[in-house]
Amino acid sequence: VFERVLDNGKMLRNFVQIVRSGALGRKSLGSRPKKLVQHWLLKASEKQLLQAAVGNSPSLADVVKMVHPKPSEAWRAAWFAWLIDKPFDAAALPPLTAAFERFKAALAAGEDAELPDVPFQLLTALPLQTAHWAQIARQGSWQMVRQNLNTFARHGVFGVEGLTAAVATKLRDPQAVAKARVMPYQLMAAYKAAAAEVPHEVREALQDAMELALANVPAFAGRVVVCPDVSGSMASPVTGFRASATSSVRCIDVAALMAAAVLRKNPAARVLPFEQKVVQLALNPRDAVMSNAQKLAAIGGGGTNCSAPLALLNAEKAAVDVVILVSDNESWVDAKRHGATQTMQEWQRLKARNPQARLVCIDVQPHATTQAADQADVMNVGGFSDAVFAQVDRFMAGRTQAEHWVGVIEQIALHPQ
Repeated sequence: VFERVLDNGKMLRNFVQIVRSGALGRKSLGSRPKKLVQHWLLKASEKQLLQAAVGNSPSLADVVKMVHPKPSEAWRAAWFAWLIDKPFDAAALPPLTAAFERFKAALAAGEDAELPDVPFQLLTALPLQTAHWAQIARQGSWQMVRQNLNTFARHGVFGVEGLTAAVATKLRDPQAVAKARVMPYQLMAAYKAAAAEVPHEVREALQDAMELALANVPAFAGRVVVCPDVSGSMASPVTGFRASATSSVRCIDVAALMAAAVLRKNPAARVLPFEQKVVQLALNPRDAVMSNAQKLAAIGGGGTNCSAPLALLNAEKAAVDVVILVSDNESWVDAKRHGATQTMQEWQRLKARNPQARLVCIDVQPHATTQAADQADVMNVGGFSDAVFAQVDRFMAGRTQAEHWVGVIEQIALHPQ
């Protein structure tokens, strides 16, 4: 299965990193894994190798030095030597790499040169001109453009005539959004991270893309209730504080996004934002997801009482099929030292009336404890990414048990394609 799983250079480097980490009981590749890595390096195309050359820990050069591939083609031998900074035959370099070397030489000499068709990460350390950055923005993939809006702004790309409109058109292109299989969280992260220098038209295009991306969010069957935590602790970054790696997306933004996205795909869903008590807020399912998310995120404040929305549903004797609780689980209002939490007690009361109901607890900053223990009708999710939407859908359809996954695995044919 090696070739079927490791189908790109990033996966190859991940494999080497995992094996050499010691987590699997060894710190060397061993003869068979080494041969498999060599085989990948000797069969990959030039474009695949260039893409694999982006990244570290380990870098592709580190991998080549570990396994010592012995190429039979002159271009591959020259390319590996070029990669690890050994003397190489420039005439034998393959076309893309040769164009990259010519481009570097032209820049060093102060001459004009055509931008080579190589991963843009290989170009960023070079003294590129604004025109080069503009070309990168025009030619880049949808995901690359989304992830580098601040970089383009920093290098003056949006000052080039027509580039703002071109980038905005690319970001809101329905076919490009569908091909990228983008999900709402990725777009919220880009929207929140966009610097002031990113034009308003581009930021609006991200909102348009958000609406298109909702096609990738499943619609949940039955009576749905979403309970986003809007307490004061939810104002912290979803990644925690990580020096330069701290996210601009807050826990409350994630909770609000989940609620707004579910409401758009399930117009009859109820949204019960809570802190110490449930906060009354009217949301229109026809409003833009980003607009509804911003309304929810603006509430912020107060203590945390995770049982509050369940207590309200019980007081109303409401009929529900699924309750989605999005919180950082720092519920101190109803905390108990012994026995079931108040959240679990309220859930048991709700289940007595709605035996088919399911509870999903999404803890965006997972800790060692939870408000509701895992059981057949309760699922805990630690952290948040766009994969959460699909996981909730599987849980509601009863496809998260071990028997389901064993069946999925057994259906995979391992014979060569």
